[in-house]
Amino acid sequence: MFISQEDKLIENQAEINLFWQQQVVQDKLLLSDHTLHYAYVIPAQAIQAVVISSGRIESLLKYQELIWELAQNNYAVFIIDHRGQGLSSRDLVNPHKGYIADFKNYTDDFSLFNQQIVDSLWHGKKYLLAHSMGSAIATLYLDHYPHRFSKVALCGPMFGIDLGKAPAWLAKGLTQTLNRLGAGKRYFIDQGDYLAKPFSENELTTSALRYQLFRQTYQANPVVQLGGVTVAWLNAAFIAMEKLSKINLTLPTLVLQAGADSIVDNSAQNAWLSHNKHAQLKCFEQAKHELLSEQDKIRTPVMTAIYEFFDLSTTETGS
Repeated sequence: MFISQEDKLIENQAEINLFWQQQVVQDKLLLSDHTLHYAYVIPAQAIQAVVISSGRIESLLKYQELIWELAQNNYAVFIIDHRGQGLSSRDLVNPHKGYIADFKNYTDDFSLFNQQIVDSLWHGKKYLLAHSMGSAIATLYLDHYPHRFSKVALCGPMFGIDLGKAPAWLAKGLTQTLNRLGAGKRYFIDQGDYLAKPFSENELTTSALRYQLFRQTYQANPVVQLGGVTVAWLNAAFIAMEKLSKINLTLPTLVLQAGADSIVDNSAQNAWLSHNKHAQLKCFEQAKHELLSEQDKIRTPVMTAIYEFFDLSTTETGS
């Protein structure tokens, strides 16, 4: 089984770029009031597929290494840029504002993507791989469509947000009040336009190389840049997380937890796991939030766990 390694990643960039240009298909799903950008690749030897639901601020361009790796392992891969981010259309005049009125909009989009694109191109076994906000979207989706996928792997799922020292009741109450007062399209407190933080200040990963490649991709493609959250997005997130806390999934579920996560609330994941009997937990103690973009000593065990969960054994790492 092939697992991408940091010491070969720069060397492999030319191959990854060629793969992206020659094998990956990109297109847009045109809906009544917005467009959704998506990509897919179906290797000739593929016998199963992975559908990826990415996190907040993320674009499918950020997933090139992972998609290339999955394709090397003969997975068909499908990925969508959620509305309001990546290469999909933005709702507000300022494209940097992270905005959504209701998380149902995300899940409706994801459902349409699966029905109109994935199901028309792939008829075999499917797995769902999700990260952070994408895990919240995936879980809400699976609550309504539990039989669309064989298994789901949730990386750093956003079942709660790490609010630091702020009490949850205060953050929720303030957000709800501001939203009711018509401030939904304004940035929430301390939020602003896209800012490429230096590696030393980042809360996402301990991999300097993968963090550098992420920032370079966003610098080269400024259209995918996204800033902080609006009042409306945060209000919708709080409502969604309340719903998520009560969901019990019936399909096999793997929750991959980052032990050093400062973006989402791991205690909310643990509470969710306590009543989800079909779910199992794997915690990676030294990992920051982005498990799929971590340094190899973390990412390799993460990917091994995912491949093994998806009924494949990992016998070697690749170059």
